[in-house]
Amino acid sequence: MNPAQKALWYIESHLAESFTLDEIADIAGVSRFHLVRAFAAATGLPVMRYARARRLTEAARALAKGAPDILNVALEADYGSHEAFTRAFRDHFGMTPEAVRTATSLDKLKLQEPIMMDSTALNHIQPPHFETGKPLLIAGIGERYTCESSAAIPGQWQGFHQSVAHIPERVGQVAYGVCCNGDDSGNFDYIAGVEVSDFSELPREFSRVRIPEQKYAVFTHSEHISTIRRTINTIWNHWLPASGMKATDAPNFERYDATFDPGTGNGGLEIWIPVRD
Repeated sequence: MNPAQKALWYIESHLAESFTLDEIADIAGVSRFHLVRAFAAATGLPVMRYARARRLTEAARALAKGAPDILNVALEADYGSHEAFTRAFRDHFGMTPEAVRTATSLDKLKLQEPIMMDSTALNHIQPPHFETGKPLLIAGIGERYTCESSAAIPGQWQGFHQSVAHIPERVGQVAYGVCCNGDDSGNFDYIAGVEVSDFSELPREFSRVRIPEQKYAVFTHSEHISTIRRTINTIWNHWLPASGMKATDAPNFERYDATFDPGTGNGGLEIWIPVRD
């Protein structure tokens, strides 16, 4: 399995936390020496330089939106002081944090966007089983993505884990990653959420989606989470056209039960695709 892909997933899903090169190598299942060379070969960047650039990029976005407390932005970017953050920010972008906040613009900055994880099709995929899914009310953290920007989804899950305790009327312990409201340009909403019994008490900062009763093809993704794009690509571009079935215009989702470990990305998940004969 690709160590660089595992490292990308870990960095993106833990940007707001402190981590070391050794910890990333451990998640990737290789030595520190191996990871440094594998990551550079795959991305053209050193591991920790990529992590630093991603943190500074997200910090710049927060500042351009008018973040009132630069120290809080610095701490979220894993810098222990305003001074250390300002020095690193100026070295990276050629501007101070204060200047970016005043300008309310990112136009002059060279941002490091998330690198997309591998989406090449698999040679083989285990056949699905079919279920009629019950109606679901899902509430959580929602974002709108393009095909290109969807590499940021792992970071969205970090925000979900930080806020899930504040979602009222939760039902069970399963988490869902719901793709919905797609358009002809490939844009879509993604909600990292949980099932709830009612939307009436849901705070405004949370997104919501109703999933109707529906027939699904249910696929098991048992590999590391970093390879999920390969499985999804194979389902839509190979299995579905060959199956004789048609996709229904309804939300599709990932289902994460207690076997999935969000810290390591291991444990597997299910991918539910709405279909009809």
